Amino acid sequence: MNLKDKTLLITGIGGFIGLRAAEIALDRGMKVRGLQRSQAKAKAAQKLGAEVIVGSITDPAAAEKACQGVDIVLHAAATVKEGGAIEEFRQVNVGGTINMAKAAKDAGVKTFVHLSSVMVYGFNFPNHVAEDGPLCGENNPYCQTKIESEKELLKLNDPPDFGIIIIRPGDVYGPGSTAWVVRPLQLMHKRMFALANGGQGVMNHVYVDNSIDGIFLAVEKEAYGEAFNITDGQETSWKEYFTCLAEIGDAPAPFSLPAGILKFIALVRCLGQSAVGQTPDTLPESVNWVTRPYAYSIAKARSQLGYEPKIDLQEGMRRTQQWLQKTDLQKI
Repeated sequence: MNLKDKTLLITGIGGFIGLRAAEIALDRGMKVRGLQRSQAKAKAAQKLGAEVIVGSITDPAAAEKACQGVDIVLHAAATVKEGGAIEEFRQVNVGGTINMAKAAKDAGVKTFVHLSSVMVYGFNFPNHVAEDGPLCGENNPYCQTKIESEKELLKLNDPPDFGIIIIRPGDVYGPGSTAWVVRPLQLMHKRMFALANGGQGVMNHVYVDNSIDGIFLAVEKEAYGEAFNITDGQETSWKEYFTCLAEIGDAPAPFSLPAGILKFIALVRCLGQSAVGQTPDTLPESVNWVTRPYAYSIAKARSQLGYEPKIDLQEGMRRTQQWLQKTDLQKI
């Protein structure tokens, strides 16, 4: 499929990945529309030149309106947190996803790309796990609802009329990343960020532009009914990643604590913040994300899509540093 002049709908267009995808798509000659719940975030996408409908992915009327005249949907909107009530996650990550997919199918959209996550493999997966590897919810609402949304979506796959593509990105970082740039640096500056178990294990980073490159390659190849892991293909330790992040963010180098102690500290802090009406800035479950031990395989994306990560960690950190130098993290 030639992407030029195609109309792309991005759900969650004002978010970290959605906003960058809109920018790249516009640069490639695509017409971009967005569906965004937040009016403030919608404005950021509108400034790029995208048409944005303010509404929720769980609203059938908003979904129907957003999908009219669209060729491709990139479904990036989701509830992304380390823990919480599973029904809250299920309403958005499963219900909202299927609502969007059905609206897209009814509107004659040809391609629906679902931004899933490598977290469908859980926390304790085989080294170099591939797309046919075991999926595991780990009793975690994010992992579980990402698995459920993939399963329900694939029931709607009906190419060439309506094709589903599933992208499982690794840990997406870059300018504007809350999970892997902003929040860790905010905690580092407060001297409240610690490596778990010395920073052992593998941080499967993927620079945001690399992840979007993988998405567009899958659309061009019309890889319907398939799932693809997308990472930078580098086996970087957690210690190496966060030490590098601290350096570019002028933050103290992170110290280390055993994972069990970190979980206890996070629990106490979480309870204290909740007691005074504050939103917890970290959850005990967060530790599970930064103790994953192994790498995910991107062999399928390389062989079937011709995917090759163009931006390595050094260049990605350089670009992120440029953004940090003109950003006040305390105002985010």
